[in-house]
Amino acid sequence: MVVANQKGGVGKTTTTVNIAAALAQLGQRVLVIDLDPQGNASTALSVEHRRGVPSTYDALVDGRPLAEIAQPCPELPSLYVVPATIDLAGAEIELVSVVAREGRLRKAIHAHPLVGAESLAGEDRFDYVLIDCPPSLGLLTLNALVAGDEMMIPIQAEYYALEGLGQLLETVDMVRAHLNPDLAVSTILMTMYDARTRLAAGVAEEVRNHFGDQVLRTNIPRSVRVSEAPSYGQTVMTYDPGSPGALSYLEAAREIATKGVHG
Repeated sequence: MVVANQKGGVGKTTTTVNIAAALAQLGQRVLVIDLDPQGNASTALSVEHRRGVPSTYDALVDGRPLAEIAQPCPELPSLYVVPATIDLAGAEIELVSVVAREGRLRKAIHAHPLVGAESLAGEDRFDYVLIDCPPSLGLLTLNALVAGDEMMIPIQAEYYALEGLGQLLETVDMVRAHLNPDLAVSTILMTMYDARTRLAAGVAEEVRNHFGDQVLRTNIPRSVRVSEAPSYGQTVMTYDPGSPGALSYLEAAREIATKGVHG
């Protein structure tokens, strides 16, 4: 599942790490692939990602197996992370001359012994692979879209919410036409939702009219606890499990898991 929205500040990384942690708490085995050179998902999941640590860069540019790079998340035993380091910022340029450059991540994921049908990967296989994309539509995001079966788009409940979304969906259509016919926009999640404002309700209604059942019923509220958690190297799921933000992400993860599209 690719988590993407090239508009910055919509809660993309926050959504990736909290949905991943919530799915792990619900008993799923999860692999998070951090594709953002800033490495914020790696920070929130408390895995080492300073320069020189094996990372998504090594997988994409040098073909190093993901199984060698993935680190366990210290807070949640069934959650693993392939970290991103600042080296990844150069991958965008280095990949330009590589043959089949759009398919590097897909190849790496499918080569992981714990990815695939249970008959092949065994019962320890990952139930979910979540990919956190950078806030741009470059080669890294393209690699994620080619690798994914499903896509989750976090949308901030604010006035310009749908701006730039057309461009993202055009890219998805292009990827579907030429590189990955199986990619489906399965999940839209409303983030930073302020239930007190008419604006948020109006935006949510507009998004629901546009996307129908793809929009999760659970909205993620604006929350200081959600924003604070990464500075402690945690997701809100372990930092403050009883907070409205954590409970909302748990509910959203439950919705995703019961949709049962993955497999």
